[in-house]
Amino acid sequence: MSHEIRVSLLRRHRDFRLLWCGETTGKFGASVTAVAMPLIAVSTLHASTWEVGLLSASAWLPWLVVGLPVGAWVDRVRRRPVMLTAAAVSFLLFSVVPVAARTGHLNVGLLVVVALLTGTAAVFFQTAYTAYLPGILAPEDQPEGNAKLHGSASAAQIAGLGSAGLIGQTVGAVNAMFANAATFLLSLFCVASIRKREPYPERTAVRSTALLDEVNEGLRLVARDPWLRTMTLFGAASNLALMGYQSIQVVFLVHTVGLAPGAVGGLIAAASAGGIAGAFIARRVADRIGTARATLLFELGFAIFALLIPAASAGAGLLLFATGGFCVSAGVVAGNVIKASFQQRYCPPEFLGRLTASTAFLNYGTIPLGALLGGWLGTVFDLRTAMWITTAGVPLAAFILLFSPIGRSRDLPMVPRPRSVLGQTHPRLEPSPRSR
Repeated sequence: MSHEIRVSLLRRHRDFRLLWCGETTGKFGASVTAVAMPLIAVSTLHASTWEVGLLSASAWLPWLVVGLPVGAWVDRVRRRPVMLTAAAVSFLLFSVVPVAARTGHLNVGLLVVVALLTGTAAVFFQTAYTAYLPGILAPEDQPEGNAKLHGSASAAQIAGLGSAGLIGQTVGAVNAMFANAATFLLSLFCVASIRKREPYPERTAVRSTALLDEVNEGLRLVARDPWLRTMTLFGAASNLALMGYQSIQVVFLVHTVGLAPGAVGGLIAAASAGGIAGAFIARRVADRIGTARATLLFELGFAIFALLIPAASAGAGLLLFATGGFCVSAGVVAGNVIKASFQQRYCPPEFLGRLTASTAFLNYGTIPLGALLGGWLGTVFDLRTAMWITTAGVPLAAFILLFSPIGRSRDLPMVPRPRSVLGQTHPRLEPSPRSR
């Protein structure tokens, strides 16, 4: 694909442009919330470290509870209406927080409930969105589309994190939640404006089975395939460590480093800027050295710099936090770009919802555990020790990739070959010729 075609996808594809706009604004709002919610808990409600960790865990707990059945269910229905409903529900729920504050009903318990319910809406939206994208883009456009979505998501995350501190300082952390609610309203409008209509899924023999059987099929698909199994196990271990330190980084920066609450968002935004760089270089590096080798480079080589984060201190020592966070963000986003394109081409479309939910159940399922672990470690030890323990897990998780087929290959599989999986025949993908 030529460079001209790669840079023109947003201009020539209206439906993708709308999906891109809706997803990007949603990521901006979610990033505002990622800083605003802990700041509300710490500065307004005077929550403990454990309560802040519990709040972070609540947003991801629904992946453990409903993630698997949602994935099987999404394969039975049209995906766009699911996305529209989830965006509308999120808009209403996030609007509750500032309203409750004005009426004197805001407390940590309410924040946890809002986090749980919006997290549930996110399960439906993310599962449907991942399965919906291949229906909009041709296979040859999917790598570019994934890179643009991940790159813009990182840019929106940086803007959201930086804006959260500024908004919180200007109008208060509680009122910053209005910004998040507005982004879901815009996302709702963008997705509703997509012209392409999905056909109703065919009621094949697979779709006539019980929902539990389809959940089991998705799990077996991941368990039996060495490539999917490796990536899923790595994602679970990596997210455990990532969320472990991210759940307490706001408390660490405010209480241990001594950073003003208004400056927290700016510093985290600077650290997250690596995501833009990661999205920009992911495909270029993968084309040059191979997708499997690039995955190792991003997920292991860049992750080592996480050990700079807990060494942060006031003044010039903040550069350690920014540098470590920048490298980690770059590696995570670049790895996600490569992984997303691989899965969308590797998995048959009729199984994509189940695959997304099965991998997310394990990948995202460890996020609330990581948040609780971070909060517990921050209670048992001092915050800096807790940050050392959790950040050390980031590069250690990547050894799962190193001692797997990925560590022995140049490229991830791309070329399909029939085989029997889940008791029936569907495509299996083997390494492309250049990886052999």
